[in-house]
Amino acid sequence: MPVWKLHGDGRHVAPGAVVKPDERLSWGGTVAIGAQHVVAMFGATFLVPIITGFPVATTLLFSGLGTLLFLLLTRNRLPSYLGSSFAFLAPILAVNGGNRLETPEQYGQALVGVFFAGVLLAVVGFAVQRAGSGWVEKLMPPVVAGAIVALIGFNLAPAAWNNFSLEPVSATVTLAAVVLFSVLFRGFLGRISIFLGVIVGYIVSMFLHEWTGREGETQSAKFDRVAELAQVDSFGDIFGKWIGLPQFHLPAFGDAASWGFLPMFLPVVLVLIAENIGHVRGVASMAEDPSINKQTGNALFADGVATTIAGAFGGSATTTYGENIGVMAATRVYSTAAYWVAGAVAILFSFSPLVAAIIDTIPAGVIGGVTTALYGLIGIIGIKIWVDNRVDFSRPVNQLTAAVAFIIAMADYTMNAGSFQFGGIVLGTVAALLIYHVGNAIARARKTGADDGGPLPAVGQLGGDPVEAIRE
Repeated sequence: MPVWKLHGDGRHVAPGAVVKPDERLSWGGTVAIGAQHVVAMFGATFLVPIITGFPVATTLLFSGLGTLLFLLLTRNRLPSYLGSSFAFLAPILAVNGGNRLETPEQYGQALVGVFFAGVLLAVVGFAVQRAGSGWVEKLMPPVVAGAIVALIGFNLAPAAWNNFSLEPVSATVTLAAVVLFSVLFRGFLGRISIFLGVIVGYIVSMFLHEWTGREGETQSAKFDRVAELAQVDSFGDIFGKWIGLPQFHLPAFGDAASWGFLPMFLPVVLVLIAENIGHVRGVASMAEDPSINKQTGNALFADGVATTIAGAFGGSATTTYGENIGVMAATRVYSTAAYWVAGAVAILFSFSPLVAAIIDTIPAGVIGGVTTALYGLIGIIGIKIWVDNRVDFSRPVNQLTAAVAFIIAMADYTMNAGSFQFGGIVLGTVAALLIYHVGNAIARARKTGADDGGPLPAVGQLGGDPVEAIRE
């Protein structure tokens, strides 16, 4: 059982001080911080099953279990919450032609991809812990890593439009609310702008009665389900209505179609690697504890194991959450004790069929509005990798690595090889890797100057007011 030292008197954090991972506040304060982490993760975590069709309760269960497992495997030294990964949306939706999963067969086919992506990530984590992360950085230099992350988000654009077009008014209101809240509020409220936007869009949908189109007939059935679960005639009704087991599914390893979808899932591991490495480095910097960087391999391994377990029983793939980094930055509390609380609360939520049924009533228009922002933000994360690493786009190899990969992903090129079908994410990833590495080798052998010459030199002030910089 983990043991934490009490930070000071357990009630106050001095200005400039931080509560380190092996410390904690009073248990009351720890529970309060843990509750904030639940709110921060919930807005994004519940959206993944809503978008993909995976059971909400099952996703929450493996999110909470994955978090506790992550803390154990990183030796209780790395504060992190494992929420649902948006990077898996494209391959999961591809199982049903870009739509939500609807049948047990489709769940099983998608879970095969989630399962093996988790296995591959765990293997990478083991290798990184043994040999360091240098080989990963050589395989995926910034221009390649950024292109792969970005193309996953942009490949999802048609899926966002499919939902947006069903209920355009509520979708527009939802999108506008997300944008407004992100710039209107400071601190924690600004970081949960997506969650707040969903609430606003939901309320507007209720007033407009804009639950029409493809979801029209099923929406009333969803509310009937909520009403049925909310009505308790006796104490015994609580069990099975308010309290009950999540719905489990198993991977369809024996289904030949499952293996045809598998290649679409494996490139997503590159995104999880980037997210985990970035998370570890960010926490080490904020917590003023460089030793946390030594947990990089353990973090990748732990996330891989958590994703594998989720894929084995019907949950969504997991990843470290930036939303919770925001909570740590705001509170300066990096205690892993708060994450034990958050994981436990998620598990408790997962055993409520009523909570899952309420979440399932979120209409298509609201999903379309919020995913318009979310999918685009996945793309922007990739572009930020280029900016942070000062990628030189005057070099033809860098230009073509990104350009070709983007077009392949956005147009969702497909290629058939026997019973296997490779979609835009797989082909775009392969194109980025081949163009960069083969192109670099040729350019350097020929000394044409078309190769990646490394990061651009930092010139002048980065950010701020250039006029003030000149005055100074």
